[in-house]
Amino acid sequence: MKFISWNVNGIRACFGKGFKEFVLSENPDVMCVQEAKMQEGQANIEIEGYKTILNSAEKKGYSGTICYTKIDPQSVTFGINGKHIDEGRVITLEFENFYLVNSYVPNSKEDLSRIDYREEFEDDVRNYLCELKNKKPVIYTGDMNVARSEMDIKIENKSAKAMETLENSAGYSKQERAKMDKLLSSGFIDTFRELNPETQKYSWWSYKFRARERNAGWRIDYFLVSENIINKVKSSEILTEVLGSDHAPVKLVIDL
Repeated sequence: MKFISWNVNGIRACFGKGFKEFVLSENPDVMCVQEAKMQEGQANIEIEGYKTILNSAEKKGYSGTICYTKIDPQSVTFGINGKHIDEGRVITLEFENFYLVNSYVPNSKEDLSRIDYREEFEDDVRNYLCELKNKKPVIYTGDMNVARSEMDIKIENKSAKAMETLENSAGYSKQERAKMDKLLSSGFIDTFRELNPETQKYSWWSYKFRARERNAGWRIDYFLVSENIINKVKSSEILTEVLGSDHAPVKLVIDL
């Protein structure tokens, strides 16, 4: 089976940049989208051959997730055990042999003013994923808004002062990396790093300072799997050549 995940930074804008053509060309079994930024009925975002499941934020033009699936799920759940519903950040699809969880993890903001909510969200997600994996294997994907280590971010200035600043910045703070480490130690595996232990490749670039042109990026988009199915993973890639957003899609091929 093939799965693709992409923070599109606005699905309507991305449709105008070849999103639909990309999906039809890649032909994934499930296409997960983050930062959809749309409400039901605002635009036609259907793709032939796929069922569209949209989880909109209450606030217009903000957050939101979508799953396009060729396989009818047994169940669809929004949010995390009845929480975190208003920003449209989580969709869970239950299939016969596994769960797929599509998530857009909150950004802590530059001044880390949302770090407390972010940590609450991540604790709830971790507990939820552990509950799910006790029933069936789990694939957890999306924009997780954290670079795990120095390998996952282009660090051009490694002075002590620069590193101290970086370690107190959204997306690389000690708190955020600790939460990712705790999730991974709870029985989940970062498929890209597992299969590509020495590869420095990124999935997000700032729109500033020609960052993508210079490949000054961060790896913050992931496919994690519960450890009982890591042996079934065939490939895990970042499709850096695909344009249309400030993120690149990530792709997982797994024998399920």
